[in-house]
Amino acid sequence: MKILVTGGAGFMGSNFIRYILEKYPEYEIVNLDKLTYAGNLENLRDVEKNPHYTFVKGDIAKAEDVDRAIGEGVDVVINYAAETHVDRSILDPRAFLDTDIYGTYTLLEAVRAGKAGRMVQISTDEVFGMVHDAKEEFAEDTRFDPSSPYSASKAGGDLMCSAYFRTYQTPVIVTHSCNFYGPNQYPEKLIPLFATNLLEGKKIPVYGKGDQFREWIFVSDHCRAIDVILHKGTVGEVYNIGTRQRKSNLEITKSILRQLGQGEDMIEYVTDRPGHDFGYAVNPDKLMRELDWKPEVDFAEGLAQTIDWYKNNEDWWEKIKSGEYRDYFEKNYSRRNELLNLK
Repeated sequence: MKILVTGGAGFMGSNFIRYILEKYPEYEIVNLDKLTYAGNLENLRDVEKNPHYTFVKGDIAKAEDVDRAIGEGVDVVINYAAETHVDRSILDPRAFLDTDIYGTYTLLEAVRAGKAGRMVQISTDEVFGMVHDAKEEFAEDTRFDPSSPYSASKAGGDLMCSAYFRTYQTPVIVTHSCNFYGPNQYPEKLIPLFATNLLEGKKIPVYGKGDQFREWIFVSDHCRAIDVILHKGTVGEVYNIGTRQRKSNLEITKSILRQLGQGEDMIEYVTDRPGHDFGYAVNPDKLMRELDWKPEVDFAEGLAQTIDWYKNNEDWWEKIKSGEYRDYFEKNYSRRNELLNLK
């Protein structure tokens, strides 16, 4: 099998590439990545010389880049490429529209033209809006109700996938996952941001009271889910990827503090962001029942592994936080508060 992985230099894409090359050493992987701020080829240093791996720098929103990566054809496109950070989408929605909607369209056009056998769209539970308590769950057919430019852009891409299947019979599968976490995650996300801040001796910012909750999946469990969807999934279908491991932001914060031997005085409560969804929870029964998948990593175990990785790989994240990441947030967070009318 020959697979085009878009966004393969990012957190989830790079983990999936390593997973596939280890489990299926005869498969060929082409990695198409624009190498924006979150794309990091250091995530793939251990496979860059693998003869079954090829990297192509390019933008999924540009048909010529997609064609160059596909070459004479691929069996499947797995679309990890996306702008994903809610705060960034509030500051600058345009980049999210370009990648998450127009980029998805460009990939679908390549599949419709027969340049790829099928496509798997990697998406998020945030397209559904929010639930108000952990007993509610999003089903695959729950109506979309996005709250941020990020989730709206992902919803737009997902709807394009559904429309292409219904209109053109383009072979595409859509997945909606709960929150990812694990090694190599860019340190703007909650778990790596809090862990690395504490390792630097800095406080950790908690929105509001920290009572918002999320459902979490360890990176290896998500790779396994995409593996079974890739090999056994039915085109035209939608699959939720979830674990029912749901934690409030404050619970996670306190767990990270405990694991790093810090007290709650390191928490800095900050004004909540506009449109902040209270909770996400997906029903994964269809995936478990039809494709015989289930999560294997307990949240406490996965969190410990993740924090240990950041403790042991300071050279990886220090370079990120000392460069573009630091400059971006130092330049924009005062402007962010002004733009969002926060004090």
